[in-house]
Order: sequence, then structure tokens, then C-alpha cells
Amino acid sequence: MPNKPPRVCTRCRQAVPARQPCPNCAPAQRRDADARRGSAHARGYNRLHRGRFRAAVLRRDPVCTCNTACRESGVVVHEPGDCDQVATVADHWPLTKKELRERGLDEHDPEYGRGLCKPCHDRHTARTSPGGWRQ
Repeated sequence: MPNKPPRVCTRCRQAVPARQPCPNCAPAQRRDADARRGSAHARGYNRLHRGRFRAAVLRRDPVCTCNTACRESGVVVHEPGDCDQVATVADHWPLTKKELRERGLDEHDPEYGRGLCKPCHDRHTARTSPGGWRQ
């Protein structure tokens, strides 16, 4: 089967293998995006988040709660019982961290969180906040 021909990078105008990021521009684009995004501390993931919110949520939910929460919201990511991974991420739920701030609620209250494994958290975030915090 023939390979696709190389494409031209829209930034540096160099030939790049098809379906691959430009090796010259991808690191610079990532640095630019990270600079616009701000540090984790600037986005509110500070000592209060790590100590009060994250620790309490993961203590309460040691196993990924994705199935239960996703079924309750009508979004099924897995078949029931598929995800039994250790929860490693404290996710703000059912409101996002941004929504909690906008409503004047305490974003560090463990009541507004759930424990998820990283793959479930990444899948949920990609689906609900594809543009990230600033969108």
C-alpha cells in the first residue's frame, strides 16, 4: 500500500511526513500554548487544592467513580464495571472549577469533587472542555 505524500508545514513551510507533527515547530507551539495557559498555581491548583480538596476526594473515592457519575449524567463512557482503576485525579464534579468560581462557591470543598483514574479524567475533560480553562 503506498504511503501518503509529505505535507508542507503551515508555519515553517518545510516538508513533513504525512500525519505527523512538524519536528521543528511542534515544540515551539507547545511552549506558546503553555505560556498562554498559565502555571498550575496561577490556575488555582495550589496548596489548598492539593491539601484540602485533592487529598479529601481521593481518601473518599479510592477507586475511579467514572461509571457511576457518567451513568447518572446520561453519558456512558464504559460498560458498567469496566473501570475499576485506582483513582489518582480529583475531578471537580458536577460543576467545573471555573463554574464553581463564577457562582461564588468554594472550589476547594471536597463535596464538589470525585475521584477518577487519569484515562477517565482525560477522556471526560477532552469531551467537556476541549478548549481548556480559557474557553
